[in-house]
Amino acid sequence: MRRRRRHTPLQFATVPRDAEDLAAFLYTSGTTGRSKGAMLTQNNLLSNAEVLTRHWAFSASDVLLHALPIFHTHGLFVATNIALLSGCKILFVPKFDQEAMIALMPQATCMMGVPTFYTRLLDDPRFDRALSQHMRLFISGSAPLLAETHELFEQRSGHRILERYGMTETNMSTSNPYKGERRAGTVGFPLPGIELKITDSTTGKTLAQGDIGEIEVRGPNVFKGYWNMPEKTAEELRGDGFFITGDLGMVDADGYVHIVGRNKDLIISGGFNIYPKEIETVLDAQEGVLESAVIGVPHPDFGETVLALLVPSSERTPDLEAIQSHSSEQLARFKLPKKLIVLPQLPRNTMGKVQKNALRDQFRDLFAKS
Repeated sequence: MRRRRRHTPLQFATVPRDAEDLAAFLYTSGTTGRSKGAMLTQNNLLSNAEVLTRHWAFSASDVLLHALPIFHTHGLFVATNIALLSGCKILFVPKFDQEAMIALMPQATCMMGVPTFYTRLLDDPRFDRALSQHMRLFISGSAPLLAETHELFEQRSGHRILERYGMTETNMSTSNPYKGERRAGTVGFPLPGIELKITDSTTGKTLAQGDIGEIEVRGPNVFKGYWNMPEKTAEELRGDGFFITGDLGMVDADGYVHIVGRNKDLIISGGFNIYPKEIETVLDAQEGVLESAVIGVPHPDFGETVLALLVPSSERTPDLEAIQSHSSEQLARFKLPKKLIVLPQLPRNTMGKVQKNALRDQFRDLFAKS
């Protein structure tokens, strides 16, 4: 009879790590050009997880319902690191599966998701107060949540969704309060230890409260730079540590941060700056409109003009003439969409963000002279 060999376990020496050592390379989505590898340090990840664990009151008694992709900062670092730090359990669903989410929710206390998760739950009649009574917190991010979704969700479940703001290069930077008013249409306040300012994208000058400009953030959450891209790093990471996010926003009188859109989505028509979010808010409130996307497309006279893409609600088909008339009462003439087009749905990436670059490509020749 042959004797089995005993295998000696492999021994590895512990390598000392410093807070500023690199912990991960996480690549941006790369919707415009080459993807960039964000260099995230040990402290970037740990400091953010510590702040969020406290800010959202996570503890070992929590059970996190996790259906986010783990190739993205929300699912990989925010959800997972908070669970590891707090010692809470995870109910891991590889992707958003309606049946699995409904089945597991009574066992959970918290859920993190993108707006699509919540709109799909609202489409299911089984989602109600009884199903979600064991939950204490629903968190949303990665794309804007419509005010209508906030209201419907609260009516159906009794819970107010907590919306936050972050990106690959910074992890989470702001959050609506856990205790206090969670204000629809905003992403709350800068997290403890994180600075946020609104600047003029041309001069870099800090703007006054209520002015729209580029969002810059600084803190222990901000990444070290882009892997092997020193020029790109210098463009977006200032010498004083502030990161130029590329997002446009403003801070209201109560200190809540509002995201207006991406800098690249700014429309300049006839010399006027137009922010798509303002127009989308007006259009989303119209009868028959589920959601909208406003983009700038080439125009022979104005350089760019406003085009609005509308997704109809299930109740009725949008009356485009009535929508244009109502919009003219709330928007300056130069902001009015030159044309309204109805689409069955808007193109989105895996995190639920509307791919406006795809829409711009699709309709770029709409107003071209023949």
